[in-house]
Amino acid sequence: QVQLVESGGGLVQAGGSLRLSCAASGGTFRNYVMGWFRQAPGKEREFVAAISRSGGGIKYADSVKGRFTISRENPKNTVRLQMNSLKPEDTAVYSCAADVSLTVAPSRDATQYDYWGQGTQVTVSS
Repeated sequence: QVQLVESGGGLVQAGGSLRLSCAASGGTFRNYVMGWFRQAPGKEREFVAAISRSGGGIKYADSVKGRFTISRENPKNTVRLQMNSLKPEDTAVYSCAADVSLTVAPSRDATQYDYWGQGTQVTVSS
């Protein structure tokens, strides 16, 4: 069983930055593709970013490309999301997810992920 715990959310003004972290336990972190997703009130969950097992493969949603950076530190079982130039439309609950299928390429498809964290709230004020 894999447990994922997010941290680092909060309230920030537009143009500001936040760094989210996701700590994994209960499995072999280096074998997992990791993803970040978000869900705003009244909207469907949407893909934000994903990173391959080694960190060499990365995908971003077009809406965050150039502003957000996903990274991972396998010895610390942690994946991070650095968010810069935040906009009010980035307001959402951000969740990390793990794909434990030993796939190579990171996926934008939420259904490919097996384990999810509880999420952390990010609120960007205008």
